[in-house]
This record gives sequence, structure tokens and C-alpha cells, in this order.
Amino acid sequence: MAPWSVQWLRSWVNSGLAFLYPEVCQLCHQARATPAQSFVCPGCRARVRFIEPPFCARCGLPYEGAITNEFECTNCREAELHFSSARSAIVARSEALDIIHRYKYQRALWFEPLLAELLVHQAKAELSAGKWDCIVPVPLHAAKHREREFNQAQRLANRLGLAIGIPVAKNVLVRTRPTQTQTRLTRAEREANVRNAFAMRRSARLNGDRIVLVDDVFTTGATTSAAARVLRSAGATDVCVWTLARGV
Repeated sequence: MAPWSVQWLRSWVNSGLAFLYPEVCQLCHQARATPAQSFVCPGCRARVRFIEPPFCARCGLPYEGAITNEFECTNCREAELHFSSARSAIVARSEALDIIHRYKYQRALWFEPLLAELLVHQAKAELSAGKWDCIVPVPLHAAKHREREFNQAQRLANRLGLAIGIPVAKNVLVRTRPTQTQTRLTRAEREANVRNAFAMRRSARLNGDRIVLVDDVFTTGATTSAAARVLRSAGATDVCVWTLARGV
């Protein structure tokens, strides 16, 4: 599609959204916010907190204070994690958590460009500096996919891959059984909940690939670690994790 056609289509879509939804921030419901801004005003956007050092070298858990040396948090020292590192773009709290929940559970897809922008902003430099073969989104179980009608991890992975030039391999992992929502589970319950929940697709082959595993939210790492274990067992030499948000 020619560049002018893309611009025309984007303008047409934004005009349609503006007709259906008033140009007001969908968080504070006071300031003006356009479809191009994902209906989030600059004031609310400014309250989203990016994750910056210091943070755990393994799972990316942010810490306050002037820590200058590399360290691992207590959770990582005690847990058996199958990824080499995990990083997240933003802290999952207040405005950011509201956006993510409405995007996932209420199909508020107009938030997606903003969420993808936040992920790319933090991940692009680090991933571009490495030699990663592909991006693998954490899959949903088929029943959950039918219910939700989209996989947020896959959509974010597609936008991240496009921004940094890494292919997205959506048909590598499959979720073999439905699992409970992890939100209210303890660490031990989370690990049990996702144990043996993932498998390789029969047609998928990994020959020493270095993989970026992408999900929307990281809390204890149980889900991404379970998925990484399957990838490593199938022949991946390294698996790092990138998520949009980090529970703290």
C-alpha cells in the first residue's frame, strides 16, 4: 500500500473513531484526547511510570534507592526460572493498570497503539543490540481466545516485531489446558496453575534459536518461566522475556 493510501486510511479510521467516541480522555474524562492519542490525555499519560534502574538483573523488579551494582532479588534467588532475564516497560499500577485491564477484558482496542508505544520505547534499544532470532507471544488457550476474540500478547508482539525488525513466530507454542487467572493466586498457586500448561506445536522446530518471549504483565514470572522451559527443552539456546507491565 502506498504511503499516501496508509495516511488516508489512518485519517479515515480516526475520523470514524472521533464520530463514535467523543474526543475526551477515557481515564480522567475531562481533558481532550484524540484517537491518535489512544484517547489518553497528556496528563494521564505522564502518570505512567517507566521502569528504570535499579532493578533485579533477572526479573526486572524495580527498586528504590541508589543501587549501582548488579543484583538479583530474593524471589529470583529462591525460584527456578527458565528465562535468562525479564524486563518490563512500565509499572502495573493506577492509570496503566486500568488501561491494560480495559484493553484485555473490555476490548478497548483503541488503547493498543499507546500500550505498544510504551513497550517499544523501553524494549527497542536493548533488543536491537542483541541477536534475537524471533519473538514468541505467550499463547492463550483456545477457549479463552474464543471468549476474548484476540490475544493481547500476540498483538503487542506483532507491533514490537515490526518496530525492531524481528520476526514474530506465533505458531511455536500452544496452551494445552485452560488455567485460572493468576491475579489472586499465591506464588506457589501460580506455579501449580501453569505447570505443564504449554507445549510446542508439532510443526515447530527450534535449532539453537534465541527467543524473545512476550506477554502483557509479569508478576512472579510463573507463566513466562513455564513457557520458557518448553522453549528451552525444544532447543532454544536463550529465552529472554519482555512484558508491557510489571506487577510490584
